[in-house]
Amino acid sequence: MFVVTYYIVVITPRLSHSAALILKALSLGHRFGFDVMAVTGLPSGTVYPALRRLERDELVKSLWESDVDAAAQQRPARRYYEITPAGKAAALAATKRYPLLARLAPEKHA
Repeated sequence: MFVVTYYIVVITPRLSHSAALILKALSLGHRFGFDVMAVTGLPSGTVYPALRRLERDELVKSLWESDVDAAAQQRPARRYYEITPAGKAAALAATKRYPLLARLAPEKHA
């Protein structure tokens, strides 16, 4: 008789400092690219490609704002980002790896 044991290993991805900072900003309620850029100080050439990679890796998900809402405010539609449960775990691991993250991104106030 043989006993087969299966293990499920969850690997938290090792994030760059920039990606970790972006995840931290999203976890604090900053939901769109310009907002993330403003709070992190990172340029658009860093933030938007990183957001695409984070979404590809299922650490964040995104949703486009409706055209009606954007038109009411006379601006282009925004893409809103939300951190996933896997993203929250990665952000927590990144905060342990980069302890200064806790001080670099202030919480979003409504």
